[in-house]
Order: sequence, then C-alpha cells, then structure tokens
Amino acid sequence: MHWLFETFAGYGERLALCTGSETATYHQLLERAGAWDRELARRGIGPGQSVAFCGDYSVATSALILALLARGNIAVPLTVATRDNHPLYLELAETKALIELDDGEHWRLSTRPDKPDAHPLLASLRAAERPGLVLFSSGSTGTPKAIVHDLEKLLAKIPRGKRAWRSLVFLLLDHIGGINSLLRSLLNGGTAISIRDRAPDQVCAAIAAERIELLPTSPTFLNMLLISRLYEKYDLSSLELITYGTEVMPAATLRAVHRALPKVRLKQTYGLSEFGIFSTQSEGSESLWMRIGRGEVETKIVDGTLRVRGDTAMLGYLNAPSPFDAEGWFDTGDQVEARGDLVRILGRQSDVINVGGEKVYPAEVESVLLEMDNIRDVAVRGKKSPITGQVVMVTVALHAPEDVAALKQRIWEHCSGRLTRNMVPAVVEVVQDLKVTDRFKKVRA
Repeated sequence: MHWLFETFAGYGERLALCTGSETATYHQLLERAGAWDRELARRGIGPGQSVAFCGDYSVATSALILALLARGNIAVPLTVATRDNHPLYLELAETKALIELDDGEHWRLSTRPDKPDAHPLLASLRAAERPGLVLFSSGSTGTPKAIVHDLEKLLAKIPRGKRAWRSLVFLLLDHIGGINSLLRSLLNGGTAISIRDRAPDQVCAAIAAERIELLPTSPTFLNMLLISRLYEKYDLSSLELITYGTEVMPAATLRAVHRALPKVRLKQTYGLSEFGIFSTQSEGSESLWMRIGRGEVETKIVDGTLRVRGDTAMLGYLNAPSPFDAEGWFDTGDQVEARGDLVRILGRQSDVINVGGEKVYPAEVESVLLEMDNIRDVAVRGKKSPITGQVVMVTVALHAPEDVAALKQRIWEHCSGRLTRNMVPAVVEVVQDLKVTDRFKKVRA
C-alpha cells in the first residue's frame, strides 16, 4: 500500500479532514496513522488480524483506517446503532481487538481471546498479506450477512486525478458508501467534512459554514429537506453536486429537488455492499435513467432483475453460501427496465407488491402521491388480501390535519387518473411521521 501513502504525502499541508472543532492536514493524518501503527504493534496486534472499531468520522478514526490498510489488517467498522449485534459481529469476523472512539481524541482498546483462524476467506487475506474489510448487511430480511472484501481491490477501482471536492461525508462508516466517500475524497486530495448530527438543519448549516460543494445523501433525506424548506433559510450557494442512492428515488421528489436547487447538479449513484460503488452517469438532473459501470463491471438483465459481474466482487459471506452463479454473476435483487445502455431502477424485488399477478413498485405510487396537496411524506407497501393476494397500502404524513375519509377520496381520485387500477391504494393510514433508519432510508415494513 505504499502508493497510497505516497499519494497522501504529495498533498502535504492541504486540509484533509474537518470534523467540527478538529481538523487535520494530509501530513498530520499520516502522522496520526503512524502513531496508530505503533500503538497496535505495542498491543500485540499483528498484520493480518481483524480489528473492529466503532466511531464516526473523527481524525482518530480516519487515521486508524489508514493504519489498518497499511498494516494489512482486516478492518471491521461498527456503529453505535448496531451495538446489540456487536458480539455476533466480533465473533464472525474473528476480531483480535475492538477500538471504541468518541468524536475527539478519546478511545478505548480491548483485546479479545486468541482463537485459531477458522474461516477460509479471512485466512486467504492473511496468507496473501492483503488488507481486508468486513461489512454487515442491514439484516432487514433476516440475519445480517458478513461480507468480506479485499480492500486493496476496492481502493484500486476508486478514480484518481479527479476534482478535489469539499464534501460532506454523510453515510455511516459501516456502510460501503461511507467508506467509499472517505477514501475517494482522500485519494483525490479533497476535504472530507463530517458532522455529528445529520438532521436537515445541521446539514444545511454545515454547507453554509464550510462552503461544502458535494453532498452525497439519500432520497429520504432530500425529501426531508424539501419538507423543511431549510434550503430557503441557509446559503447553499457553494453546493454544486448532490449524489443520491441507497434506495429508489421517487420521480416527484427528484423534480422537486431540481426546482428547489436549480443550480445544483443531481447525480444518481449505484452500489452494492457485495461489490462497492460503481461509476454512474445520469442522463440528466431530472432523469432517473443512468449508465452503470462504464467498463468496470458487466451487467445483464434476467427476468427484469439486474445482474452484475466484475473484479471488485466480495470474496464471499462469512455466514452464508456464495451468491454467485457458476459464471460469476450476482443477482442484485433490483428490478430494472432498460433503454439502450441506460437503466432505471424500479425497486427491490423484496419490495414489489403483487396485486392479482401484476407487479406494483412502491416508488412509482409514492411519486404520484407526493404530487398531492397536504401530503408531506408517504410510504407504500403491500397488504395481504384474500382476493388478490396483496393490495396497495399507503402510510401518509400530512402537513395539516385532514378528515381521513376525505383524504381517501382525494387519493383515489388523484391516483385513478394516473395509475392503473391495481396500483391505486386500497388502504390508507395516517401517521404523524414516517419511520426512517439511521441511514436515512425509508422504512416501509
């Protein structure tokens, strides 16, 4: 990994990180990584061993990631939100140590009892003396899967020589998008800016104060921004690019964001925990069509579902069978439609509602409902039906109280002229606020 540190050394006194009250140049970041290297060696943690850490984007955490890369350790990023699962995660990843960090300089390192290496995927990384990464799926549909990557391969696919953005690191560090955002910023000599609270007011305040140019985020967060209208209160003139991913973007939300921030370019991203983040090219700021991979990955569509194959695929799962077929193809579970070399993500296969044999994609229904007056936010899911198997159920949050019967009638009238019969909501539920995960993704279940 010498090339990585030579790259950072070349950026010298350029600002690498800004985390509220704490900043670090590239030179200082390398010094901190060296201190971590010495500390880990002093604690008897050798190259190749798995090291878990729990913390947000502090200078100490970022330097630790670089030290683990340089030493050829296997990094296991965790967050406070998944604390209940930490014992399972530490066991699966065969961790030698757990380092818990706060937002500043304080940290605590605890070692774990030595055990013989058990899993061949981790053993293969150690034998090859290559740095690794273990991530855990959200577990929303069952036990979280432990995903093993060769971290050097993931690094090699990150474009270099690109613009050095002042970017907000938004996605959490235990997410492939969070790791990618941090390393991409550093590899290109940018400044990664982090904030503890990712609520819309705090994000807008940070953009205004730090003159942030790039905001990677989620459709759910962007809808929260629209609802709050905080973009009218804060000076967001420095913002040039918003990238969005992690879930399907409703077309109505995309149009509304473009109207609210007409000078900001909007770009859809696409990635998988099992592959990393692919390069993409959006057809335009108001379009949900994009090109994926551009030569770095092969794609094909089978029965409406996107499949991918490429060199940056994970090594495998620690606690589940390999998902790759005999030819190396991976079923993403994303339903798509194609137009030439462009694709449009329709939704996760697991989210598709089957109404009398007809597929309904929640994001398409949500987009139509978001056009309506007084609807602040909406989530669509399937509800069991003895006649059609499922019907469309919608949960809405309103700007102002409204008679539920009148709301149902309005929804029926609005949707009947825009959606096919099977897509029109049959059940309407009104709530104060919709549920959102700590990753700013909508909870439909």
